[in-house]
Amino acid sequence: MSLAVNRRFRASQWLLVVVSSFVITSCGKGQSVPSDKFPPERASSAMRAALAKQIEDVSGQHIHMPPLPLTYAPDRYINVTPEYLRDSLKGKVVLIDIWDYTCVNCIQTLPYIKAWNDRYKDKGLVMIGVHAPEFEFEKDSKNLDSAVKGFGLDYPIIADNDYEIWNSLANQYWPAKYLFDKNGVLRAEHFGEGDYEAFEAFLQKILLERDSSIDVPVPLAPVRETDKPGAVCYRPTPETYIGFARNNLGNEMKSANDKAHEYTIPGTLKKDALYLAGKWTVRNEYAQPSGEGDASLVFDYQAKEANLVVHPLSETDFKVMVTQDGKPVPKADRGADIEESDGKTFIAVHEARMYRITNNAGFGRHTLKLTASTPSFGAYAFTFTTACRQ
Repeated sequence: MSLAVNRRFRASQWLLVVVSSFVITSCGKGQSVPSDKFPPERASSAMRAALAKQIEDVSGQHIHMPPLPLTYAPDRYINVTPEYLRDSLKGKVVLIDIWDYTCVNCIQTLPYIKAWNDRYKDKGLVMIGVHAPEFEFEKDSKNLDSAVKGFGLDYPIIADNDYEIWNSLANQYWPAKYLFDKNGVLRAEHFGEGDYEAFEAFLQKILLERDSSIDVPVPLAPVRETDKPGAVCYRPTPETYIGFARNNLGNEMKSANDKAHEYTIPGTLKKDALYLAGKWTVRNEYAQPSGEGDASLVFDYQAKEANLVVHPLSETDFKVMVTQDGKPVPKADRGADIEESDGKTFIAVHEARMYRITNNAGFGRHTLKLTASTPSFGAYAFTFTTACRQ
């Protein structure tokens, strides 16, 4: 396994994407087998066996679980102690989930990760979340602790702030799953979203190898339309970073790095391009208003949902006004974090996290505008989600 640069996983690169129960990686995997192809008395075991075969067993690579760090500061261990990690993993099946709390792809996997932990923690599984921060503010233990509580995660989590665990696994992606058997041998790895039923069936196989007497349930059904085998989904606008290290602004003036600059937008916007309007200072990871009047982010995007990673740089509890297609965001298109007052829509920024801006009634193209004047508005990255063709 070779080391590579870190990057978020992006599976869809086409206008319409066939989303089966897996995400395509370097090793091909077959389609899932529906349970109705088997007699009722054999459905569960036969379905599990067929699903499990879709996951490549990589035990032949003879990769063993690397030692986990035991000497970090106490606040880098959540729901666990170093002593537990040292003494209690032997003979257990261990699933390492590498994630980032502002990554929408990671967030999409959490319902499955949480369910697997609940289902199998008493059947020999130890779930370990390895939080590998993409942005500097995510290294703050208070921010991570708040996110863990907000997502309701009660399994062990290690703050991999220096990418020690990430590098020991030669990882390249958020999210990534590494499954180790009772002997500490790597049996499966999975990158990105998808393959949930197949991966759970393979997990059950490894748990049964450890203890054949346990009862295992039918794998969890897909929780979203986009997770269903055979779903045909649209290609959303790609994830877009705002800091100068990785941005690609639509403005003629790309960015005046670390200097306040007045940005203007053209009469016609490019599709899937981010524009700054007003006076902004663009930093390495983020952009912030200069504090001299309103400053806006303008985006012609296509997606079901639009999200924005925000870090309040100094003050909190400020508002960012939001319009879509030149009007307040309609109720049918509002994300979970949109609020309304006096006929205007906005997000109230209280903490550093991903804010859900829109959840449109259907997949489509829109012009989104977010406006604030406070230099505390640290805008990091837009992410977008898809929807299935009806």
